[in-house]
Amino acid sequence: MERRAALADAGLRVLAATGARGLTHRAVDAEAGVPVGTTSNYFRSRDALLGALGERIMERFTPDDRVLAELAAREPSVELFTDYVRYILERTTRQPELTRALIELRLEAVRRPGLARILGETLRRGYRNDVAFHAASGLPGGAFEVALLHYAVDGLLLDMLTTSIDAGFDPDEVVSALVTRLVANAPPSQNARPSESSRPSKGSRPGRAQRPAAVVTGPATREATTRKTRTAKKSTSAP
Repeated sequence: MERRAALADAGLRVLAATGARGLTHRAVDAEAGVPVGTTSNYFRSRDALLGALGERIMERFTPDDRVLAELAAREPSVELFTDYVRYILERTTRQPELTRALIELRLEAVRRPGLARILGETLRRGYRNDVAFHAASGLPGGAFEVALLHYAVDGLLLDMLTTSIDAGFDPDEVVSALVTRLVANAPPSQNARPSESSRPSKGSRPGRAQRPAAVVTGPATREATTRKTRTAKKSTSAP
């Protein structure tokens, strides 16, 4: 697993330096300082290599457990949802080369059906996990609002990290406005907390394949599990 991650990190450096056209198995071997043929042993095709870079980007965007714990201690609200999105923006702009790499991979997938299948599943899995987290946490809105925020924040990141329209608005104010306008007026039926059966199982912790995947992805579903576990402890200790 460590060798696979190291090769993917080397591939991301090559992608940043040369673009998708310069990303070859041999170029990754050279960047990683490993014998020729090593990368092809782990990633048999070019699509597999490119797809692995997408997965690695998501791993490196994994939220900090301490930050999630602080957010989890608060009651669900539009303000809390806004702070989650702020944290997403902080993580994705702190490592701009990773976000740009994901944008480049998505564009490359338009021309490569094999990569589109691999990367598409990574992105869709991330969206599903975001929706599951949202339902488990009791945040305002539902699957539609999560999708709206994906679309909106993807566009904000594209403008911040590529050639910008330079509208002059502060990104923090933009995030606040996006969440307020897209989520605050969600139908009341979507604002209720989900039933116990719809939440992540107690003690579950997402593995590598379950982590959120999209650039606009919210906190990992383990944060929702933390909230549920804390609530369960309170209920069992009550007289």
